[in-house]
Parts: sequence; C-alpha cells; structure tokens
Amino acid sequence: MKINGLLIGRITTLGGGKTLSGIDKQLQFEPVKLSYNGFIGDEQADTRHHGGPEKALHHYDFAHYEFWKAQIGNLKILEQMGAFGENISTIGLDETSIAIGDIFRLGTAIIEVSQGRQPCYKLNLRFQNREMAKQVQMTGRSGWYYRVKQEGIVAPGDELVLIDRQAPTWTIARIGNILYHDRLNRQALMALSALELLSFSWRKIALKRLETNKIENWSARLYGRR
Repeated sequence: MKINGLLIGRITTLGGGKTLSGIDKQLQFEPVKLSYNGFIGDEQADTRHHGGPEKALHHYDFAHYEFWKAQIGNLKILEQMGAFGENISTIGLDETSIAIGDIFRLGTAIIEVSQGRQPCYKLNLRFQNREMAKQVQMTGRSGWYYRVKQEGIVAPGDELVLIDRQAPTWTIARIGNILYHDRLNRQALMALSALELLSFSWRKIALKRLETNKIENWSARLYGRR
C-alpha cells in the first residue's frame, strides 16, 4: 500500500493559548530520515507522554475523516491529512486490520506496530471541542504507533510493505475494546499483560487493573489538569 501522506511537525502553541505541542504536522515532499525516535525534524513538546522509541511514528487512516465530518461537521481542519497529528496517512488500513507486532518495510526502514494511541486533551484544543479526545478514544478511531526496527529513508509515495504478522489476533481494535469498554475482564487483562510485543507502558495498565481491580483516572489525559 502506498502512503498518501508523510508528515512532520514543529512545536507550536495550540488554541491561541500557551499550550505547546508538535501535533500540527505538515506534509513533506522530499525524503526524510527515519531514526529510532521518529522522523528527523519531527518534534514533541511533552516527551514524557509523546514520542520516543515505542511511539516513534503515528499512523492514521484518512478514511476516518469522513466519519468525523459526519460526527462533528465538515471543519476546515478535516480538509486535509494531518488533523490528528499523524506522521503517516494511508487509506484502507485501520484499527480492525492492524495488529500488535505487525512488521512493515517503509522506504529503506523497518517498523513494527507497538501500541494504539491514547488520545490526550491537546486534540480538544486542536479541534476546539472539549470532548474530542474522549470521542477518539471511545470510537476506537485512534490510530496506532510504530517502533523503528531499522532506521532508513522514507519518501512521499513510498510503499508500506507487510513483512510479518507476529500476533494477528491482537488487533488495535481488540486492545482498545479491552482498555475502554470491557475494562475489568480479568482473563483479557491477563492475556494483554503477557503480550510481550505490546509496549511496556500499555502492559502496565493491564497489570495495574489486575492488581487494584480499578480503572485508572483518565481525566488529566482527556481534559488536562485543572
């Protein structure tokens, strides 16, 4: 499958306020170096929660944009890819078809699916919609992240070539259902916690729920600290 958009972003302010973010990604028209921490030139303001080896690249299905137009209106921000802060845009790959541990060749790089995206309140600021992050989370239209197995050069129009599927039943959609809907299913949480291909931060969520039998508080992530 060809990528129809390759995007990187610099740190800017959001919503006319003081919140800094690298979510405003811009289309690239020349080859870009992909390192273990993501595309060279792509920036994150909050490196505790964004970026790093387990979240080096964010991929989002451009077909979701039609769903969002129907849900929240045909906003200007939805006129072109990049609205959700994605680094890679394709049409036809989504959370129901992508699984943890899927390995792809992209340009001369090799990448591996590491986890889904946990949306944060910066999407609310970007869309000027206080419930946007929660809607992205609960609909499962979140996109997913890759870790980089081999650095390389990626160019607009390169093909995303599937090399291997290591855990094909563990789709992003299935994991999202466990985390946000069937939230205290102990059998599912035990299986999730043992999925070594999944990023450790997400396995820790499952382990914590098994230990406490409680759901973590999402308020700060979804709405910001007040």
